[in-house]
Amino acid sequence: MPRPFALLSALALASSATLGGCGPRWSDNPADLILYNAEVYTMEEDHPWARAVVVTGNTITAVLDDDRKALAYRGPQTEVIDLEGKFVVPGFIDAHVHFNRAGSLINDANLMAVADNEGLVREMKRVTALLEPGEWITGGLWGAYEQWALGADQAGEKKAARWEPDRWVIDEVTREHPCLLSSFDGQLFLANTLALRAAGLENARLPGMRLAADGSPTGLIERGSPALQRIRAVQKPKSHERLLNENRAALKALREAGIVEIHDIATPDQTARFVELQRNGELTVRVWLRPDLSLGAELGAQGFRMGLHPETKQPDPFLRYGALKGYIDGIMGTHGALFFEPYDDQPDNYGRYRHHTSDDPEFKVGNMEKMYRLIRAGLDAGFVPNVHAIGDKGVALMLDLYERLKNEGVDLTGFRVIHNQVVRPSDFPRFQQLGVIAEVNPYHLSDDMRWMEERIGKERSRGAYAFASMLKYGTMLSFGSDWPGTTAAQYHMHPKYLIHAAVNRTTLNHTPPGGWFPEEKISVHEALKAYTINNAIAAFEGDQRGSLKAGKLADITVLDRNLLKIDPQEILQTEVEMTIVDGRIVFRRGG
Repeated sequence: MPRPFALLSALALASSATLGGCGPRWSDNPADLILYNAEVYTMEEDHPWARAVVVTGNTITAVLDDDRKALAYRGPQTEVIDLEGKFVVPGFIDAHVHFNRAGSLINDANLMAVADNEGLVREMKRVTALLEPGEWITGGLWGAYEQWALGADQAGEKKAARWEPDRWVIDEVTREHPCLLSSFDGQLFLANTLALRAAGLENARLPGMRLAADGSPTGLIERGSPALQRIRAVQKPKSHERLLNENRAALKALREAGIVEIHDIATPDQTARFVELQRNGELTVRVWLRPDLSLGAELGAQGFRMGLHPETKQPDPFLRYGALKGYIDGIMGTHGALFFEPYDDQPDNYGRYRHHTSDDPEFKVGNMEKMYRLIRAGLDAGFVPNVHAIGDKGVALMLDLYERLKNEGVDLTGFRVIHNQVVRPSDFPRFQQLGVIAEVNPYHLSDDMRWMEERIGKERSRGAYAFASMLKYGTMLSFGSDWPGTTAAQYHMHPKYLIHAAVNRTTLNHTPPGGWFPEEKISVHEALKAYTINNAIAAFEGDQRGSLKAGKLADITVLDRNLLKIDPQEILQTEVEMTIVDGRIVFRRGG
């Protein structure tokens, strides 16, 4: 198989070859890369700190406490880098990414933090500069942060009225691009004049179309309107090359953030693009694919199982199938997460089951048999389940189902409950008792605290993102970003945001003082562990990756400051200096 990606850094010799006043003495078995004069945090309990890492090919040759011993591995083609005391950690592994949507928030419209005409025009100008004439601008999700600014807490001032744009605001800057933009809740859409004209609606007055005082369409169209159907019928789909460019933008963002692997919520079309990117030498991050739980039997029948490449069906350390992703409930942002008690702000709403559809003949509140059969089918095909559960009832029901499987003799190694946003006290010990991994998303708390207590009250919120309580009972934590987020929230992928949230438990503005439920703070070490070795173990590859140890794959992240020594309030100032994947430098800050 071709190399997973092209070498992005030129080979060079450092002036350190003459360390100690001696001329260069080449090793008989030279390394390809030497990182020295660093603070190396290995995530190995018996050797937690070192000064240098030596890499040969894609493998760590040595992790050493002595720079001179490291430099003894140099040869005429070795790249030797003096890190001048920078902080070296195992490469970050993001356990939860929706990669197929991430690039669209970079190369297509991102209006989540937009709630005025000026912001809308500014974003349209940015996007049009990236696209060829005639390409549609879609997405948007305007107004997600209209009530509270991005990074604010629930004490932020709310706006009394909701902003609504019109087509005339964007027509001038989108003269070559039809637009169909959505509000964050999907209740309203904005079409510019080009889009209305393409659908024959420029002078139409169909139900659901908002009209100006003179009777002309404003471009605002309500959900369910026949006008929306007509526009979608003529909307030009994104070209294959445009989708690849979105993928390339997302890959660039990942390597700049120090991320060496993602556990992706896979879709078939994106999986095919991963194969193409790998074939082209452009895949700069390892990918552990998590297809939908319903596909287990089908994948098994085709000869796939965990660890196999989606095209060759051979083991592949870069692109391979992982667990199957299921859903038991919705999200709190739309009041869809399952709770034992109703939402405080919607007294008749307990959330909803997501593994059923309303027309499912087996649909019944509390019926878990369909989920059980899906998991069983996946296990028979060689895939473990990782299931989304957000509300306290959703989490409890998944733990109940996993316990049932364990009692039937199933080994629960690698089983995960994803998100675990709200856990009732009686369920904290059950993760460790069952051997189930808690895959959590720390940055969510920095964003969700805007409205969490308003929806479920203070007492239930004590069990929200309760990482310290989970660790107290021996639960293995697995960190993921959920990048790029939901329709109601944008989630940061850069590790500094996740670590900050877990350690400080505040918004990006450092509110509330002392942290939200500060008793649930965890240490920087615990956060790093959940972001590195734990995620390698969760992917059944802890013996190959996740820590810095001779013989392991060379996936390494270099940061500009030692996170264990700085004031935790400085975590958000952290910059990634270098990202190394499979022994190759895929990102170097400043060049």
